[in-house]
Amino acid sequence: MVKKKRRNPPSRKRYERDNPVASCRVSREVYDRLLTIRKLEGRSMADILEAGLGLFEVKVKSEKEIWQQAFDAGEESGINRAEELYAIRYKCSGCGEEMFVSTDEEKTAIRRFIKEQGWGHKECVERMRRLQLGL
Repeated sequence: MVKKKRRNPPSRKRYERDNPVASCRVSREVYDRLLTIRKLEGRSMADILEAGLGLFEVKVKSEKEIWQQAFDAGEESGINRAEELYAIRYKCSGCGEEMFVSTDEEKTAIRRFIKEQGWGHKECVERMRRLQLGL
C-alpha cells in the first residue's frame, strides 16, 4: 500500500517561513556551557542566541556565578536540614519562645544535669546499679 504524501497546511508553511531553523557546529566546551546555562537559568537556546546578539535584554551569568549560586543554595539547605535533625531546642522560661542550645554555659549545664541525674546508655546504667547493689 502506498502512503499518501503528507502536505503541510498553510499555517505550518507560514510558521516555518517566519521561524527558520538556525544551526551551527560548536566546540564541546561551548556546547557544555550552553547546556549549563539552559538548565540552570531556564533559558531556551533561542534566548541564549538572542542574548548573544544583544536582542534579548538579560544578563547572562557566567558559569562560575551559576555554580556558586547552586553551591550556596545547597549549603544553606544542608545547614537547615542539619539544624532540623540535630539542634536541641527548649522554651525560654521567661517568654516561652523557642531557643537553641548554643552557648558553652548551656552545654555545661546540660552535661552537669545529665551526670547528676545518672543518664547514660541503658546497659551502663544497669551495670552501675548492679555494682551499687553488690550483685
